[in-house]
Amino acid sequence: MKKMLAAAVSRVLSGVAQKPASRVLVASCNYSNDATFEIKKCDLYRLEEGPPVTTVLTREDGLKYYRMMQTIRRMELKADQLYKQKFIRGFCHLCDGQEACCVGLEAGINPTDHVITSYRAHGLCYTRGLSVRAILAELTGRRGGCAKGKGGSMHMYAKNFYGGNDIVGAQGPLGAGGQIFEAYNMAALWKLPCVFVCENNLYGMGTSAERAAASTDYYKRGHFIPGLRVDGMDVLCVREATRFAADYCRSEKGPIVMELQTYRYHGHSMSDPGVSYCTRQEIQNVRSKSDPIMLLKDRMVNSKLATVEEFKEIDVEVRKEIDDAAHFATTDPEPPLEELGHHIYCDNPPFEVRGASQWIKFKSLS
Repeated sequence: MKKMLAAAVSRVLSGVAQKPASRVLVASCNYSNDATFEIKKCDLYRLEEGPPVTTVLTREDGLKYYRMMQTIRRMELKADQLYKQKFIRGFCHLCDGQEACCVGLEAGINPTDHVITSYRAHGLCYTRGLSVRAILAELTGRRGGCAKGKGGSMHMYAKNFYGGNDIVGAQGPLGAGGQIFEAYNMAALWKLPCVFVCENNLYGMGTSAERAAASTDYYKRGHFIPGLRVDGMDVLCVREATRFAADYCRSEKGPIVMELQTYRYHGHSMSDPGVSYCTRQEIQNVRSKSDPIMLLKDRMVNSKLATVEEFKEIDVEVRKEIDDAAHFATTDPEPPLEELGHHIYCDNPPFEVRGASQWIKFKSLS
């Protein structure tokens, strides 16, 4: 009898031991379903009231925001690695450090809303629905990229997302122009639901904003257009400000300018080491005090919305997703030569490409 009991206990214990320790710990925790947090008050211009200074975060949303921001961070770091390995060529502008901006913006709008952005586009590409695999493959110029390998870092598109634009500031007139075209009426511009977002990472290429501008109150640059300045390192603050701005425009009060104060950990682009105009100590100070991923994680742990072990588990899953996507992006075939001229002319006439020698030309007969 004792032997039978011992065998039964052994089977039970062995069954428990087969489960990962972190999952056992997670399953035994008593989580809060939601928590209320104070967020930084926004600076206002020509507005009588602004976004709320408190907000409710659910456990489900918090984990989703964390995973998205961590994915963007790891994706950008992988892009840095692939660029240095020369899998990625040309221009490449990374947004690590600014994850709260793109995740908070997406959390505050609807999937049916239209978005257009600048050349620092990878994060918004992801939040708008593109997979990491499609983004990295586009960066490496492969056939499985979101633009079939022909767009690169600054020209990625998704449903209701009209890409990055390599010309500085081009997204402003292009986005507003698209809204005007949709309205068929120039006089209706003032009532169009446009939120103009300025991601102020404190530097214009390699020049500090403090040195370059007489006034760094960019949220006031619309003059007659109301504006607000937002803590762009806090995903909850960005979310609430975006909801406020979207509701403001949808109520036909006119357009609004939203400045997100943020920071980038890389230089302006991969060709810029980013250490000649800002010190490593400055970057480290931002990382230790204002990192958007760290801020959200600490909030959730302190409010018992999640555990440190659970975040570690998410980190492992994200790293695997990024590694798998990078493998695809470096092994997928490049688009064939005969497709280089596609989508340039409406009737696909013969397309010639001059080689390194002016006497050698490649022709597409499609």
